[in-house]
Amino acid sequence: MADHRELLAEMPAVTRLSTSERLKHAQKRRAQQLKKWAQAEKETPGSKSGSERKRRRRKSQGKRVTFPENIRLLEAAGRHDAEEVRQFLQSGISPDLCNEDGLTALHQCCIDDFADVVTTLLDAGADVNARDTELWTPLHAAATCGHLRLVQLLIRRGADLLAVNSDGNMPYDLCEDEVTLECLENAMAEQGITQEKIEEARGATERAMLREIRRLIQDGGDLDAPRDHGATLLHIAAANGYVEVAELLLEHRASPEARDEDGWQPLHAAACWGQVPLVELLVAHGADLEGKSELEETPL
Repeated sequence: MADHRELLAEMPAVTRLSTSERLKHAQKRRAQQLKKWAQAEKETPGSKSGSERKRRRRKSQGKRVTFPENIRLLEAAGRHDAEEVRQFLQSGISPDLCNEDGLTALHQCCIDDFADVVTTLLDAGADVNARDTELWTPLHAAATCGHLRLVQLLIRRGADLLAVNSDGNMPYDLCEDEVTLECLENAMAEQGITQEKIEEARGATERAMLREIRRLIQDGGDLDAPRDHGATLLHIAAANGYVEVAELLLEHRASPEARDEDGWQPLHAAACWGQVPLVELLVAHGADLEGKSELEETPL
């Protein structure tokens, strides 16, 4: 993901974009993130030179450096080394191991269009619907990149055509390649997927969050308890545009002034991701338009 400095610099331009242009911008950002991660995984660690490298060599003499299984599998997949991937899997390594961003070898190979490795992973029992930390499935990745063969393969292996990522997008929402998009739409028609089912799937995450919050309220839990990266439930609702969730939280006195690890308040998140109804709702409940983050950023 882009850091807050980059997002802040882009905000004035993004707010002037149409809805379709914003979606394309979000796709580009995500594709950049995935490619950047894949490249980082391919690069050899420890590229320092000169005396530092010599010092480390002397220190490590007689020692065998080993890497965690997930790194070994992902690195082999990133090099398109189908044979090494097969050997790892035969040795008992799980095909679903992931990195800190939740990306599996299957995600990476769907980005890089390594169909043979994808087949090897699926034959070894890899989860065709594995999700990364932003709820992207391998089908999201293949569809975004326009990899028709992989989209067809994943669908045959049971990929969920209605999987919704954290931005509320399904694979077909992210596909710009006409032939690949037609493949996705035909598959959806064959599975009897109607617009009603699409909308029901889109709302599933928000409905699940509502159920979680109602249970939390009933149990007397802390609605402002920090979660990943210090974000509260209200941060999450604000970033995703979950109006009903935000209304429930604010009704039960969740704080619109809570800050995450970067000093962002829920209003920063709503403004960053263009969630206008959430901006209006938060301001109506006292959110500070001039509130500053750790980097002196205000929501606007």
